[in-house]
Amino acid sequence: MTPEEIQGRVLHRDGLILVVDKPAGLPVHAGPGGGDNLEAHFKHIQYGLRHVPALGHRLDRDTSGCLVLGRHPKALKKLGKLFREGLVEKTYWAITRGIPEPPEGRIDLALRKVSSKGKGWRMLVDPEGQPSVTDYRLLAEADGTSLIECHPRTGRTHQIRVHLAAIGCPIVGDAHYGERRTGEQLQLHSRSLTLPMQQSKPPVHVEAPPPAHMVPYLERLKVDAANGVA
Repeated sequence: MTPEEIQGRVLHRDGLILVVDKPAGLPVHAGPGGGDNLEAHFKHIQYGLRHVPALGHRLDRDTSGCLVLGRHPKALKKLGKLFREGLVEKTYWAITRGIPEPPEGRIDLALRKVSSKGKGWRMLVDPEGQPSVTDYRLLAEADGTSLIECHPRTGRTHQIRVHLAAIGCPIVGDAHYGERRTGEQLQLHSRSLTLPMQQSKPPVHVEAPPPAHMVPYLERLKVDAANGVA
């Protein structure tokens, strides 16, 4: 990723935060095996401040869309408090196989991380796990495929992916909790963030356009990609 490419992905910039449109397929930070990652390019969006921006939260490697960064330690501390207290409104779009019933509701299923030597780790629904809540709403459906808007109320790893699979609507392209067919990419997109950064100002609201790999599905669902309206 070039400096110009990451600069072109900045959706919002103020004195406290940046919101970038994370591309699918790129991890947010370096893993044990190294390799390219989004965090390695944050120095190109420092914009003259003393501190390099830092992650305010995480997105999975294959998830695209809104990712917020703190521009200095005070902003990061504020972001951490907002996320811990559940004051950040997060909206995701998911293309799924299956149609949710009812079309709108709340998934309240605790999750637990399990690991095995041969298969690595995954998240499982487990009453003894951590409390996990996702609100959802069906936006469009056709031929057994849905566009579902999700609002996670907790921040567990793979939460939306596991919750949607648990109600019979696995996300298209999710090999971990559903089925990934040849040529498919994970169809999960961080559509928007709303952050009450300052009491004296309205919340910051930022939207990320759907990625190119999601657009054909939206077209088949007859969805206005810009507004999420069928």
